[in-house]
Amino acid sequence: METDIFYHINLKAHIMKTINRKDFLKSLGLAGVTAVAAPLLIHCGSDDDVITSSTTDSSGTSTGCSVTNSETEGPFPTKTPSSLVQSNIVSDRTGVPFTITLTIQNVNASCANLQGVLVDIWHCDKEGNYSEYGGTGMQVTNYTSVHFLRGRQTTDTNGQVNFTSIFPGWYNGRATHIHVHVYNASGQSLLVTQIAFPEGSSSAVVLVAASTGYRGMTGYTYNANDNVFSDGTSNEMSSISGSVSGGFALTHTIKVSA
Repeated sequence: METDIFYHINLKAHIMKTINRKDFLKSLGLAGVTAVAAPLLIHCGSDDDVITSSTTDSSGTSTGCSVTNSETEGPFPTKTPSSLVQSNIVSDRTGVPFTITLTIQNVNASCANLQGVLVDIWHCDKEGNYSEYGGTGMQVTNYTSVHFLRGRQTTDTNGQVNFTSIFPGWYNGRATHIHVHVYNASGQSLLVTQIAFPEGSSSAVVLVAASTGYRGMTGYTYNANDNVFSDGTSNEMSSISGSVSGGFALTHTIKVSA
């Protein structure tokens, strides 16, 4: 319980620091994408990172060529991703079938598809647990010796990677999500981000939650109240199609400065 409290306190402090930084930038007359660019440049630690302008359509979806939001790796990052080069990341987990197709684009090349970069993903199982961790107040079930629902792939000529998985569950304080870390071919970090899921009465999140073994929607944290997504999901929101019986497919484009 103490670990949970400290985790949420740290998350709240991180959010307040980000809000204060954005307020400061706005006081200097910087707005829109510039307010996002500053923390991204700090995160990447490069003087030549480029973030171009972005526009938004009536649905709130990003239509421009700008770097996808940088987010925390969270408390459960993959410990040795180079040992998990695999597209099928199911392992022994059960749940609703799920495929993931990610396209990586380079904002420094007018958002052309980016070949040859490393893409790591990880997410929780249907009960909200992560592999490689556990036995603590943050996650009681001990999965420290297994590596399910984690994988690495290299983008093809279309800038794409594909993974076979199960539909993620959720855990207290977070909406359904997937973690992503993108590296260049030399292993330099380009972006750490997270993928958000559409919500609504007929969404995959709601339909899957009613499936056997999933936690249902009681106590669920929606994107608007999520510590990571509450500031907006315009360039982190995925598209999902399919059904519980046939499985779901997620597609998403992530834009990096490479």
